[in-house]
Amino acid sequence: MDILYEDNHIIVVNKKAGELVQPDTNGEAALEQRVKEYLRVKYNKPGEAFLGVVHRIDRPVSGVVLFAKTSKALVRLNEQLKNRGFKKEYLAIVENQPPKSKEHLKGYITRNSKINKSFVSNTPKQNSKSAELIYELIATSERYFLLKVELLTGRHHQIRTQLSSIGCPIKGDIKYGAKRTNNNGGISLHSNTLTFTHPVTKEPLTITAPAPKEWDIFGDVNKIV
Repeated sequence: MDILYEDNHIIVVNKKAGELVQPDTNGEAALEQRVKEYLRVKYNKPGEAFLGVVHRIDRPVSGVVLFAKTSKALVRLNEQLKNRGFKKEYLAIVENQPPKSKEHLKGYITRNSKINKSFVSNTPKQNSKSAELIYELIATSERYFLLKVELLTGRHHQIRTQLSSIGCPIKGDIKYGAKRTNNNGGISLHSNTLTFTHPVTKEPLTITAPAPKEWDIFGDVNKIV
């Protein structure tokens, strides 16, 4: 388990692509359980350790996941998240060159829970939610393009569907138009940095998760960013 940061109040982990953040109805093991067990062993707790899930990223996505180790921290972080106090930056490898080198995408996302897929439109639809992100092209290879994405709203599959809508499906994301899957079963979308205010010290924190090694088609991605 790749722990990026830990203190008495929070723990931040670099999730692997393909790993669940929380257990699903099938009872498959998830990151949340692994972190709880780590805390139980590390602090010699007699029972299950407290752990609050502050935010989630999709199963096929890798990168920063923040957990609260106390109920006080969880309440404060949830409030901060609700008030859009988090800054979330992602990296995405896409199959096609974007129409602009930098663009602010705005739209409305409607989720179809039956097929676990979202759809974006330029105008509001029934049960749709506004969605905004800013992408920037930061590197290219012979076949792929590396984008830095600032997520301004947190909607279901937002980055995946909005990039697909401009003709730039994420590498490996066949649900949203990619040509083929990735070998690891994930998609080339990585939660790179998370910036927020510490729930107790009130200090600003920026946590960075190094990009996966298989992204070296662009050289050292962590230096490019």
